[in-house]
Amino acid sequence: MVALQLGEVLNLSVPVLLLLAGTGLIVAEALAPGAHFIVVGIALLVAGLVGLVVGSTPLGFLLMTLAVLLAGAGAFYAYREFDLYGGKGLSQTSDSQSLKGKTGRVTETVTTTGGEVKLDAGGFNPYYAARSMDGEIPEGTEVMVIDPGGGNVITVEPLEAIEDPIDRELARGRAARDADRIADGESERETETT
Repeated sequence: MVALQLGEVLNLSVPVLLLLAGTGLIVAEALAPGAHFIVVGIALLVAGLVGLVVGSTPLGFLLMTLAVLLAGAGAFYAYREFDLYGGKGLSQTSDSQSLKGKTGRVTETVTTTGGEVKLDAGGFNPYYAARSMDGEIPEGTEVMVIDPGGGNVITVEPLEAIEDPIDRELARGRAARDADRIADGESERETETT
């Protein structure tokens, strides 16, 4: 009823009012992204288009109501499914500890006292102040976060310098086996010489 009275005052039909309201909400979403105006805006815009096609009859009002419900549900599903504004939070870090093990690339030479890296999937601002454990890491080198450091300065090491724990254990096992072979070889020589 309010739409009918407003339409009479402005000399506009209900479908045109719905079109204007839907367009206004879509523009509002463009100005304030993430405010969820887009869902209602699309629903009203589609209802206005349906109303222009079928007219302002009782059947037209029923079809416009169905259009609002269906277009609103479809827009809501698409909005949530496509995650246009990153609302699911998948690309954001939750705390500094979640940075440990993340990889990235050096954007400004990293030394033991400073530098900068850009982390892959590092949140809203993927650039972090960084330092190395030892030595200098040149620009463009792929790195991994060793210590997130509590927030604003992370400690990184080049990926090629980081030894996988499995590789470390395998190397330790090979070294022990080689040491045993050498010890066995020396004891065999001692036995042969005596």
